[in-house]
Amino acid sequence: MSVARFWREIPSRYNLIGSKCGNCNKIMFPPRFICPYCRRTGKLEPYNLRKKGKIVSYTVVHAAANGFEEQAPYTLAIVELDDGPSVTTQITDCNHSEINIGDTVELVFRRMGQDGEDGVIYYGYKGRLLK
Repeated sequence: MSVARFWREIPSRYNLIGSKCGNCNKIMFPPRFICPYCRRTGKLEPYNLRKKGKIVSYTVVHAAANGFEEQAPYTLAIVELDDGPSVTTQITDCNHSEINIGDTVELVFRRMGQDGEDGVIYYGYKGRLLK
């Protein structure tokens, strides 16, 4: 099996999968083995999260981390998904001045980077404003 195929076949790698507790019905992301709310084990099941939510907080990054210098300035936001869990994501496809707390975003699948010049390309989710 090739490396690229191996990574694609990991269910949570390219899907937004959390956990839902069968005891208290709380939804969590990332997936858990023990519910942090009711402390139960054994009743957690995989849950496909909806990819829409609202911006709770955000910041514009001007001094980028290594590997992200070409993208600066970029916006990072905490997005509370419609299902409840919060995720930290980069906001894309808009000007920084267009972003406000409470805006609705949709998580979109995008290329995140690659390992080295001839390395494996990896993907993930970024947030796109819905106006």
